[in-house]
Amino acid sequence: FHVYKFLASAGAKYGVGFWKPGSGIIHQIILENYAYPGVMLIGTDSHTPNGGGLGSICIGVGGADAVDVMAGIPWELKCPNVIGVKLTGTLSGWTSPKDVILKVAGILTVKGGTGAIVEYHGPGVDSISCTGMATICNMGAEIGATTSVFPYNHRMRTYLEKTGRGEIAAVANENQDLLVPDSGCHYDQIIEINLSELKPHINGPFTPDLAHPVSDIGSVAEKNGWPLEVKVGLIGSCTNSSYEDMGRAASLAKQALDKGLKCKAQFTVTPGSEQIRATIERDGYAKLLRDVGGVVLANACGPCIGQWDRRDVKKGEKNTIVTSFNRNFTARNDANPATHAFVTSPEIVTALAIAGTLKFNPETDFLTAPNGEKFKLEPPTGDELPARDFDPGQDTYQHPPADGSGLRVDVNPQSNRLQLLEPFDKWNGKDLEDLQVLIKVKGKCTTDHISAAGPWLKFRGHLDNISNNLLIGAVNIENDAVNKIRNILTGEFGGVPDVARYYKKHNVSWVVVGDENYGEGSSREHAALEPRHLGGRAIIVKSFARIHETNLKKQGLLPLTFSNPADYDKIRPDDKISIVGLKSFAPGKPLEAIIKHSDGSSETIELNHTFNETQIEWFQAGSALNKMKELQK
Repeated sequence: FHVYKFLASAGAKYGVGFWKPGSGIIHQIILENYAYPGVMLIGTDSHTPNGGGLGSICIGVGGADAVDVMAGIPWELKCPNVIGVKLTGTLSGWTSPKDVILKVAGILTVKGGTGAIVEYHGPGVDSISCTGMATICNMGAEIGATTSVFPYNHRMRTYLEKTGRGEIAAVANENQDLLVPDSGCHYDQIIEINLSELKPHINGPFTPDLAHPVSDIGSVAEKNGWPLEVKVGLIGSCTNSSYEDMGRAASLAKQALDKGLKCKAQFTVTPGSEQIRATIERDGYAKLLRDVGGVVLANACGPCIGQWDRRDVKKGEKNTIVTSFNRNFTARNDANPATHAFVTSPEIVTALAIAGTLKFNPETDFLTAPNGEKFKLEPPTGDELPARDFDPGQDTYQHPPADGSGLRVDVNPQSNRLQLLEPFDKWNGKDLEDLQVLIKVKGKCTTDHISAAGPWLKFRGHLDNISNNLLIGAVNIENDAVNKIRNILTGEFGGVPDVARYYKKHNVSWVVVGDENYGEGSSREHAALEPRHLGGRAIIVKSFARIHETNLKKQGLLPLTFSNPADYDKIRPDDKISIVGLKSFAPGKPLEAIIKHSDGSSETIELNHTFNETQIEWFQAGSALNKMKELQK
C-alpha cells in the first residue's frame, strides 16, 4: 500500500500517468498503448525490446539511465553492431514465433548478441503476427542483444488499428520506406532461418540458450538424468501472453476436453494485461483453459519473476517445469535450485501439461482418452486478433492532474518497503588500496544471483532491506556453496550480505571477482545499488552484460575486466586487491591491480574498462546522481 501511494503521488506531482495494480505487465501495456513504428524508447527492464514487434527501437536500461532522460540529460550508448536474421519460408503447424528466438538463442548463446541490435528481415517476416514479432524481440534480452526489431508491415498496421491507433498506422504506411531495411544494407553477422523447416523447440534447463527440438528433449532428458515428469506447465508472461498465444493454447485444451482429458500436470495461465484477461474471458478461452485444469493468475509477471508460493514440491526436490517465459535460471521461478525449468511456446507447454511428460512429442505421439481411444492433438490454431475487437476490461489508468506542482510525494517514514536514498560517498582522490575479496564467484552469475527477485521484490523501494539478498545465489568458488563465504576478519563462514555488512561496519572496502557475462538477465538496478550500499568498490570479471556494467558505473563502482581472462585463476578467495592508476584514470587507459596473497606474495595484473570521460566523472563524484546534483549548483 505504501508503495502504490508513493507511485501514484509521484506520478500526480510530476504530470505522469499511473497504471494501477492489475493493469498488467508493462511490456504488454507499452505494446497496446505506446509503441509505434520508428519510435525510440528506453525502459527500465531488460525485456523492453518487446516493442520491436511494432517496429520500435525499444532498449532496456537501468533506472539511473531513465533518471537522466527524465532530467533532460542526453542518453548515450556505444554504437552497436547489427546482426541480421533473414527469415524465409512460412510458420505453420506446431511451430510458433517463440521457436524463432529459441533457435537464435541456441545459435548465438546468452552473450552472442551483446553490443548488437538484431534486425529480422526477409520474406518469412510476413507469416508472423505483430504479437509474435514482439515475442521474438522480447526474448532477444536472453542473447544479450541491445534490442531487436522487425520491419514495418501489414501485420503491424492491423495491430495498430485494432488497438485504436489507426492514425499512426496511416502515417507509418506513408513512410514505410523509412521503416524497413535499406536496400543493400550491411550486417555485421547474418543468420538465416527457413521457417518452413523450423521445428518446435524447448530450451533449458538452467539457461535459455540450451536449445533442443521438442522431438529430442525426452531422450536428452533421459541421458542427462533430468526428471521426465512435468510437474507444472505455466503459460503467459511478457513474452507470450497475447490473444493469439492464449487462443492457440485454448484450441489444444478444447481438443483434450472433447476427449475427456485434463492436464496431468498443474497448469497456470498468466494474462499479460487487463485487456487480454477481459478479452479471453469474453471469448471463452479462459474457461477452456480453466476447464482443462488451469488456474488463471493475476495480470502480472507472477511466477516468471519468482512471485510463486509453490507448495507441491519441497525446496531441494528435483523436478521439471515447462514455461512460456523467457528465463529459466536456477531458482528463478520458484526459489528451488533443484527445479529444472524449460522455456518453450505456450502451445508446447499446454501439450506437455496435458501429457505430463517431456517424452511427449505432440507432432507424432498419441494421447489416450479415458475410454482407451488413442488420438493425436491437431496442430494449434488461434486468431491473431479478436474478431470483435479487444475488451478493455476495468479502467486501471490514473490520469495525472492538470497541475500537480502543489502535491507532495508520499513516502511513509515507517515503511519497511520505502526508504529515501542517501548520497554515496565521493572518491577520495586516491587509489583503492587493500580491497578485500568478498566472494570469488564461480560460473554463471546473473542479476538474479546478485539480487534475487520473488519475495524480495517487496523491498525494491528500500535499499537497506533488499540488500539482505546481495549475491545469495552466487556460487562461492572456495566451497561450491551458495551464500556461504569466509569472513576474513573473524575466520567464520557467513551469508554474503552478513559478511559484507560486517566489513562495512569495520571500514573494510571490498571487491567481487566474477566469471563471463557477469550480470546477464534482468536490468535490476539493485544488483548495482546493493554492492555499493554495503561497501563494495569494484567488480572484476572476465566480461559483463551491457546493462549491468552501466548500472555499476552509475552507482560509482568500478566494473573492470581482466585484460587476460586467465588472470581470474590468479585470485584467491582470501586475497586483498589494490586498484592503482586512478589518479590518471582516462578512457581507453587500463588500470592495474596488485593482488596480495595471504602468504605475503603478490602479483600485478592489467584490468580493462569501458569508461568514457562522463562516466569517469560519475566515479569521481560517487555516483551519476551525485554528479547530476553537482551540475545543478
